[in-house]
Amino acid sequence: MSKSNLVLEKATVFDKIGVVKHEVAIVFEALKGFRQKFPFAENFASIEWLDPDKLFKVNPDEVGEFFHFIEKYLNLPGASSLNSSNVYRNCRLQIKDFKNLLRLVVDDRKSLAEKVDGPWERIGGLGPDKYLAKKIIFCFNYEKDAILPIFNKQHLRHFTNRVVDGSNGQVKYFSLGQEYEHYTAELLKAKNGLSLTKDWSNLYFARFLYATYPPPDSEAVGVGALGARKIGNVVTNEQLELQGFMKLLGELQKQGKIDGETFREKRALWTSQPSERELLVHRLRKLLDGSSNSL
Repeated sequence: MSKSNLVLEKATVFDKIGVVKHEVAIVFEALKGFRQKFPFAENFASIEWLDPDKLFKVNPDEVGEFFHFIEKYLNLPGASSLNSSNVYRNCRLQIKDFKNLLRLVVDDRKSLAEKVDGPWERIGGLGPDKYLAKKIIFCFNYEKDAILPIFNKQHLRHFTNRVVDGSNGQVKYFSLGQEYEHYTAELLKAKNGLSLTKDWSNLYFARFLYATYPPPDSEAVGVGALGARKIGNVVTNEQLELQGFMKLLGELQKQGKIDGETFREKRALWTSQPSERELLVHRLRKLLDGSSNSL
């Protein structure tokens, strides 16, 4: 079976009850709010007005609103994350350099490769993989549909090897940005070549890739947050849907819309009646959204 046919087969059974789709919608809504607060792509001059406290606050030290958003919304399940606030402090200290990099990020005349290959290393912590730089680039270019929220170059290579038919070309002499642009284009070509996935958002497609083809370094063997033991690095669709369902129940309980007994009852229903899961999630979402007062 060709890789594209295998992708189509796996995409057909992915996220059957829409948990990931719901989570992706939340991220996009948050992205819109982020872009309204930091309208650099729409108003180039507003970059000059960027408050250093939006990057990193001092006395006491605290991650600013700009990077807090990136930490919260752009860490995909299975993807590695940045675990040091020093880089945020450095961006504050070198805010002039950071503003120049933002100007590069929102410049439509520059290619994706040129944006990644910009002088990010001038600020300590932004190189050499430019992991955080790619996240920033995604935030201000996601609507152009030419970038994927896959920021680790090894992960990009892994996914390309798993889903792209044929040769991927020689990248030995490519710069980091050229390599990133090349593999991104290969994956988007594969995505857009299938009738089922071509209309998926790039963020949703990235979630599919991480759930279906987890990179070897993504998650270690161990007991997950929900108490279920993970086998190797594989996270099944059912595990992913259960995680989303538990988050939904947790949010309802947090808002006082269900009690502990109802939480346990709905959890038991999920386990005992798989065929009713989609309807159950639909009812719970209506309750969470306030469009229904009862289950």
